[in-house]
Amino acid sequence: MINRPVLVLNQNYEPLNVCHVRRAIVLIYQSKAEMLENGAGFVHTADRMFPIPSVIRLPHLVKRPFHVNRKLTRMEVFARDGHMCQYCGRQTRQLTLDHVIPRFRGGQHTWENVVSACVTCNRKKAGRTPEEAGMKLRHTPAPPHTDRYSYIPSQYLQSRREWERYFPH
Repeated sequence: MINRPVLVLNQNYEPLNVCHVRRAIVLIYQSKAEMLENGAGFVHTADRMFPIPSVIRLPHLVKRPFHVNRKLTRMEVFARDGHMCQYCGRQTRQLTLDHVIPRFRGGQHTWENVVSACVTCNRKKAGRTPEEAGMKLRHTPAPPHTDRYSYIPSQYLQSRREWERYFPH
């Protein structure tokens, strides 16, 4: 419950970041933020009860530099690849990361060299290139599209419907 994501908005309602419920409650309690959306439920302490926020807003404007590159994480690679194995096309939540050119052979840990792979295909490919393993990539790996809100992890944008109204379409 305390680790649920909370959307943090700037004074002008622009999405800034995502934090956990615990941090959001502290910001609200210290009057450094206000709750805009209730996350349904309460956190109980020994003598108080706090509503669980889903969206908070800062009372002062925070200048944020424009981010050009998305951070390379497991969840972002899986989201980019549609939670689909890039070798067999099976859609599953049991995915691993695969380096197209293995790292021990000089492959880099970059968007252009990392893909989602099911466990079976990852084992079949092992420490070889797709050509050596007789496997073909479904899509050429590339960095995901970068937009103004790319610093908000995409898995949150898909799962938190109450956040949609704070992001322009």
